[in-house]
Amino acid sequence: MSLRNRLQRADADLIVKDAQRELKSPARRLLGRRILSLGGLVMLSGCDLTNDKSVDTMLRRMSRFNDDVQALLFDPNAMAPTYPESMLTRPFPFNAYYDIDDVPEVDPATYQLTVGGLAKGKRVWHLEELRALPQESQITRHICVEGWSAIGHWGGVRFSDFLRRSGADTTAKYVSLHCADNYWTSIDMPTALHAQTLLTLTYDGAVLPPKYGFPMKLRMPTKLGYKNPKHIVAITVTNDYPGGYWENQGYNWFGGS
Repeated sequence: MSLRNRLQRADADLIVKDAQRELKSPARRLLGRRILSLGGLVMLSGCDLTNDKSVDTMLRRMSRFNDDVQALLFDPNAMAPTYPESMLTRPFPFNAYYDIDDVPEVDPATYQLTVGGLAKGKRVWHLEELRALPQESQITRHICVEGWSAIGHWGGVRFSDFLRRSGADTTAKYVSLHCADNYWTSIDMPTALHAQTLLTLTYDGAVLPPKYGFPMKLRMPTKLGYKNPKHIVAITVTNDYPGGYWENQGYNWFGGS
C-alpha cells in the first residue's frame, strides 16, 4: 500500500472510530448515519472523485475535521491503559523514517535542551539537570499508524512538571519539538499537560538507548507513534500552528491513539 493510501486509510479510520464512539444521543446517531460514508463526506466537501486535486482537498478537510473531533473528545483526566512487566514486548521495535544505521549519535557531555517561545523560566537544560528532577515510570502501549503496537517500559520526567519548571505558558495552544535527527512534530497543550506524558530518559530501567531516542523521547500513550519524537534538542511553546514532519505531508495532526 502506498504512503498516500495509508494516510487516507488512517485518517478515515480515525474519523469513523472517534465519531462512532461518541454517537450516543439520537441527534448524534442521525448525524452519524448521514456523514459516516464516503458519499456523505463527498456531499459535505463538494469533492469530485475523478479529480486528484479535489480528492486531496477533501482528504485535508477530513483530516482537519478529525483533528477537531479528537480534540473535542480528548479527556485530559482519562488515563491510557498500563500493563505488567510480563507483557513487555521484547525486543521493543525500532521505528523511524530512516534505517537503524542512521540513528544520530548525541554526546551526553555537550547535550543541551533549549526551551523557547512562550516560556519565561530556564531556557537551557543539561542532561544531568534533567536526571536530577523527580522521575516517574510507566508501562504503556505504543501504537503505530502502520498497524502494529508494542508495550514498553519508559521512565522520566512528567512533561507538565518540566514545562512549569521552564516557566512555560500552559495556556498556549501548542508545544513544538525538534530533534537531533531533523525530525519535528507538535502537540496540543492539553496532551502536553496529561499526567502520562513523559520526557523519557530511560527504557526498562536503563539509560534510554540511541535506537529508542537517546538522550530523550517524549512518550505519550494517548498519541500515535509518529507524535512521540526522539532525540529531542529543542522545545517551543507557541500559539502559532507549528505542523510537523509527517503532518506537513498529510498525516493527521492531532494523532490520538
